[in-house]
Amino acid sequence: MQHRHQEPHLRRIVLLTTALTFALASVCAPAQDSLPDIGSSAGELLTPGQQEEYGAMLLAQLRHYDYILEDPLIDSWLDALGSRLGASSDRPTQPFTFFMLRERQINAFATLGGYIGVNAGLVLAADREDEVAGVMAHEISHVTQQHVLRGAERAQKDQLPLLLGMLGAIVAAQAAGGSSSGEATQAAIMSAMGLAQQRQINYTRSNEHEADRIGMQTLARAGYDAGAMADFFLVMQARSRANAAGAYDIPDYLMTHPVTTTRISEAKERAERLGAGGRSFRAGSIATDNPLLPNGLTIQASDAQGTGHFDLARERLRVFSAESPTAAIREYEQIAARGQLDEAQRYGLAIARLRAGQTSASVKLLQALLNDRPTDLWINLGLAEAESRSGRKATADTRFEALVQRLPRNRAVVLTYASALLERDDLESGKRAQAVLRPLAGQSGSDPEFQRSFARASEIAGEPIRAGEAYAEAAFLSGRAEQALVQLNVLKKRPEVDYYARARIEARIARITPTVLELHRQGIRDEVLERR
Repeated sequence: MQHRHQEPHLRRIVLLTTALTFALASVCAPAQDSLPDIGSSAGELLTPGQQEEYGAMLLAQLRHYDYILEDPLIDSWLDALGSRLGASSDRPTQPFTFFMLRERQINAFATLGGYIGVNAGLVLAADREDEVAGVMAHEISHVTQQHVLRGAERAQKDQLPLLLGMLGAIVAAQAAGGSSSGEATQAAIMSAMGLAQQRQINYTRSNEHEADRIGMQTLARAGYDAGAMADFFLVMQARSRANAAGAYDIPDYLMTHPVTTTRISEAKERAERLGAGGRSFRAGSIATDNPLLPNGLTIQASDAQGTGHFDLARERLRVFSAESPTAAIREYEQIAARGQLDEAQRYGLAIARLRAGQTSASVKLLQALLNDRPTDLWINLGLAEAESRSGRKATADTRFEALVQRLPRNRAVVLTYASALLERDDLESGKRAQAVLRPLAGQSGSDPEFQRSFARASEIAGEPIRAGEAYAEAAFLSGRAEQALVQLNVLKKRPEVDYYARARIEARIARITPTVLELHRQGIRDEVLERR
């Protein structure tokens, strides 16, 4: 899938990456102007707080340029899968943040702070949830074994020259002008990134083997099929071979995770060992290493069947990662031409029709699915949303209210219902949306989707100060720190701001100002504000 981003955005991403590298290098560098000792611990390189800040900054910038696929149902599925794996890892207390990217290239990555990104294409390429879990367990192991942190130590040695070389190539591409300038710019970026990736591969090949080994143990502890990692390696190998015939592009995942026959064989052997013997890990059970418990004891996993929504999540991703709802509908028509759509694919088609404005057709499809799966949350939410948009508001609200009554703190339920209410744009709906959203307020400080919804609800409900605070927070979380600062400074001058609101606003200004100043110091300014 081609990026929708404009060329200036690509250039700014590189500049921001350079700025982050400067910041990372300054944090990584010891007090004296010299490289760390060979024996230095990666754990001393960055504090957990600094790692979290770096990861959050990366996620904000990815949001800013629309790389992130924002959907509460997909988020809930990914987080449930990732949290289950994280709790079964070697460091169950390590915090993780999982997010989905809209790209259809097969890829996944881990970065500082336990931030793990998964491309939509990886899920679309998988036949079952265990395979996605296998890749995620591998990435989780890169974090728990501190491979990412050690990579940051190496970054201060050679990443900066690579990035400066990339910028030089971009300048040269821009100077060439003409219609090919954009392609040349992107080629320059990809070339420099490829060089960086190759150096990383050469430096961390042993880390890959360790992440395979630890990841498979994590996979099995979580109740998934340990052989799924090897199975997905075979999928990657097949894609790589098909590339030789021009059928596919080389998956991005192979750039940083090369799949060889040896690696596949080792993965299969590990899976067999994990699946045999009393102390093994196997799908459906957790083998304990606790020395206080009898040798060979296995504990049944509470859920050996996965999250239960992989099939619907994959089809929802197919719709949300398509170029447009119409393109998604055409994709389902092509699938139907090869055979009858299965239940999950009919769900995907219903969501595609809903997003394309074909609400009556969507209601019909979802109602038929609900007859077979009457308690399924995803189908109920989809039907309520379709009913609301088709003008059946009373029926939709009855369905939404029943879901909220049962699951008042479920993010997908709350945000979907709030979105339906906000589309009506009237005072009563705004106040109801506020009430529905409030139970999540305490846990949604870093959730831009919640902040945007609460801002709009407050605006419709006639509470402009609350709305302004939430809009500013959403801007900050979406990589627009300078816009957030401007909004807050304007907001605090309004005469109706009371003492408590002013204190909240000034506290946020104090928190955001250093970030904006650092961006300015690196020569980076908000492009929207620059045009004013």
